[in-house]
Amino acid sequence: MVAFAKGHGTGNDFVIIEDADGQAGFEPDQVAALCDRHFGIGGDGLLRVVRSTALVEGAAALAENPAAEWFMDYRNADGSVAEMCGNGVRVFAHYLIRSGLAELGAGETLHIGTRAGVRAVTLADNGYEVDMGTWRIAGGEPLARAAGLGVPRPGLGIDVGNPHVVVALASDAELAGLDLVHSPELAPVPENGANIEFVVPGDPLVQDGVGRVRMRVFERGVGETLSCGTGVVASALAVRHWAGSAAPDTWEVEVPGGTLGARMFPGDDGEHVALSGSAQIVFHGEIELA
Repeated sequence: MVAFAKGHGTGNDFVIIEDADGQAGFEPDQVAALCDRHFGIGGDGLLRVVRSTALVEGAAALAENPAAEWFMDYRNADGSVAEMCGNGVRVFAHYLIRSGLAELGAGETLHIGTRAGVRAVTLADNGYEVDMGTWRIAGGEPLARAAGLGVPRPGLGIDVGNPHVVVALASDAELAGLDLVHSPELAPVPENGANIEFVVPGDPLVQDGVGRVRMRVFERGVGETLSCGTGVVASALAVRHWAGSAAPDTWEVEVPGGTLGARMFPGDDGEHVALSGSAQIVFHGEIELA
């Protein structure tokens, strides 16, 4: 039997398995079975809680920041390995704190290792804020086809530790009319795939100094999810890019599972983007693995 917890961040849900010493490696088919919503626990992905000293990828995290005691080994629902998950980092941090594996007080920082580098987590008014690090425009301007859209739309490639393509739509009606049961198609096809965000800027775009965006997302290896943390910051960055130099650096992004915050700020190595929002642990249990 394997003990697990179930958590979510604005509806983006995860199976959480504590494996501090890195003894319980999971095959892709086992991850897919655990994340299956009919025959397993159900989730958009799996978070394995493991000490950075217990796995090869953790060595890079410790070299970057020796305070990154814990490593978030994240897998998509189909069992594939993913570089990062913004909602997952918040849920991971919340699990560590709730389980007594880490502490985080006001003004303190919790460092977590990921395949995209070490992420710094702090407390925020709406839950937790994660410094997602630097970002870049990936370029390429791929065309996105999706069921419910009459014609392909151009997208903007944004890399925030994992790849995204953000596509602007004209109205809430277009956003609501998307059929994301079927995977959207990108041309050209990115070498490693990409999460695809469809966004509608707010009207007005800026209110009380805060930019506003509505978003739906199709995550590679998962499908449509209620929320995607890296997709939220990618969407805010794309809309700010399109809006021009007068656009704000603070954004609220509405997703089907709730509202998340994105904040851009300067760092020694370039501009950083932070994600803020809630995280919850909803239940614990045990399951027998095949």
